[in-house]
Amino acid sequence: MSKITAYSPPATADPSRWKALGFIALAQLMVVLDATIVNIALPTAQQDLGISDGNRQWVITAYALAFGGLLLFGGRIADLWGRKRAFVVGLIGFAAASALGGAATGEAMMLGARALQGAFGALLAPAALSLLAVMFTDAKERAKAFGIYGAIAGGGGAVGLILGGFLTEYLNWRWTFFVNIPFAVVAAAGAYFVIREPAGGRNRSPLDIPGVVLSTLGLVALVYGFTRAESEGWSDPVTIGMFVGSVVLLGAFVLTEARVKSPLLPLRVLTDRNRGGVYLSLGLAVIAMFGLFLFLTYYLQVVKGYSPVKTGFAFLPMIAGMIVGSTQIGTRLMTRVAPRLLMGPGFLTAGVGMLLLTQLEIGSSYAGLILPAQLLLGLGMGTAFMPAMSLATHGVDPRDAGVASAMVNTSQQVGGAIGTALLNTIAASATTAYLTDNAAAATTPAAQKLLQLQGMVEGYSSAIWWAVGILVVSATIAVTLINTGKPGAGPVAGSGSGSGVEDEVRIPVVAH
Repeated sequence: MSKITAYSPPATADPSRWKALGFIALAQLMVVLDATIVNIALPTAQQDLGISDGNRQWVITAYALAFGGLLLFGGRIADLWGRKRAFVVGLIGFAAASALGGAATGEAMMLGARALQGAFGALLAPAALSLLAVMFTDAKERAKAFGIYGAIAGGGGAVGLILGGFLTEYLNWRWTFFVNIPFAVVAAAGAYFVIREPAGGRNRSPLDIPGVVLSTLGLVALVYGFTRAESEGWSDPVTIGMFVGSVVLLGAFVLTEARVKSPLLPLRVLTDRNRGGVYLSLGLAVIAMFGLFLFLTYYLQVVKGYSPVKTGFAFLPMIAGMIVGSTQIGTRLMTRVAPRLLMGPGFLTAGVGMLLLTQLEIGSSYAGLILPAQLLLGLGMGTAFMPAMSLATHGVDPRDAGVASAMVNTSQQVGGAIGTALLNTIAASATTAYLTDNAAAATTPAAQKLLQLQGMVEGYSSAIWWAVGILVVSATIAVTLINTGKPGAGPVAGSGSGSGVEDEVRIPVVAH
């Protein structure tokens, strides 16, 4: 039988925590922006720096490999050093790497800067999320904080497309790097003076060096395998070798973590069914989202002839939907319903939006098809992301908050790499098949150009059908695996139980 107890919000809650949230959100926005802003500037930067077509992908891949490979290490460093220190160091390093990228005079300098950005991003991102986890321990406050964070995590990529288009079109590509510097300086200064990390949350155990090496090499091999599959094909010997190597290395990592005294990633973080469900469903949803960003960007620019700036603005309905879904729907319902009742329907709503986009044609109306599809996608993803971000660190020991946060970022990073490679391959195969079947009918240059565009759209539609299926699977996993009840109104973080299930009814105490 549930017992009724009274509680007051924690007396130790940091009075500056809402100001701190502003600086954490600013840093998160910078990291998410950087994932898409460089894509817009890449063609111009490639031409200026003389980067070959074969090496062009490394401007994106160098960042992805460093970021994805070092996330678990970055999360553990945050637990060891303290999240505030890791956060500030990550911001300063990211700013320096961005300055190096903006000042690049050649290919090597650019690729080195991108790898450094990824490395410092891998320190910064888990520190930011774990700071939220340890600073906001009251359920209602936590819902609001993670609502804001979730909206930025979901919508920041689309903002990057707008900003990247503006900077490339009206200034030059170097400003897509320099723009990070004021973000980082303001966030670092604010964090230094405002953030007061709760005491006793550090994990001072010795660093698990074998775990660091195995996890880094395994994740790098996995991300590079998917990146290479996109350009060289799934049957390429190096691609296959990367996947095999990744399985061996990550398998050895799990075995090592089960045996060492102070593991890099304590398996208790993964084996909790609620956190495991979040990591898996979130990673799958990101596969669908990254593919969509890619296809819609190409569709709007190549098929519809939009400029980079206009393309960026065309994504605004999705951003608006994510903000509303995360800060209004997710935040308001988070303390009233179980997380799975937000995540499952959220992913399904996004799936309906994706389903609309399977009807894409060359002459499709933006207002009639793309806009409503984006609104549904944004609402669904925003509603689902918000409880997912909160639940990913719910009930975890404070000393494990950094690595638990790193797992969220890792699932997103790996999901993004898989989404880009898998859905791009499906689209390319469908396009090739369509062109082969219809080539005989295109006898004039105009007809051949039209056939090329029709082939592209056919490829996008085929891949988007897969994305719909992936979102349905994501919703099913969320509803099936995540079984925690609603958080209630009391403290939720750092309980150490890992279950997230409340065993008592808490009634707030109102001061008179």
